[in-house]
Amino acid sequence: MTVKPIPEGYQRVTPYLCVDGAAAAIDFYVAVLGAAERMRMPAPDGRIGHAELELGNSVVMIADEYPEMGFRSPKSVGGTPITLHVYVEDVDSVFATALSLGATELSAVKDQFYGDRTGQFEDPFGHRWNVATHVEDVSPEEMEKRGKEALEAADTPPDGA
Repeated sequence: MTVKPIPEGYQRVTPYLCVDGAAAAIDFYVAVLGAAERMRMPAPDGRIGHAELELGNSVVMIADEYPEMGFRSPKSVGGTPITLHVYVEDVDSVFATALSLGATELSAVKDQFYGDRTGQFEDPFGHRWNVATHVEDVSPEEMEKRGKEALEAADTPPDGA
């Protein structure tokens, strides 16, 4: 029997989230993102030592923080430089649910030049999420044109001065 170097059911890259309150975070991700809990390994002290969630064809691993092992959550280290990008069926509904369950809006949902409708929130545990629904296929030529227009608009002061 040959063992596969990348196990069946896992992608090459798998996010692993450290959370202060992993059980509550799992409930949040199930309610907001439609995640399915794949497995959970509680530690003897009641913390979650390891859990896995399925989001479509992706897996997100999650555990409570273990400061004694240097495994700290975004709240313990003052924030996160990482944003997770998730495609969903209905970005407006997912975003509204996230906010109703305690997430903080970082960027309102809006149509983007590249064909996605996106919004960004920070969950109650300190992780940042971009949620998106693809709404338009954009050719490479059109993408280049729209990208330049978006950059020019960003460089123009609101009053046109």
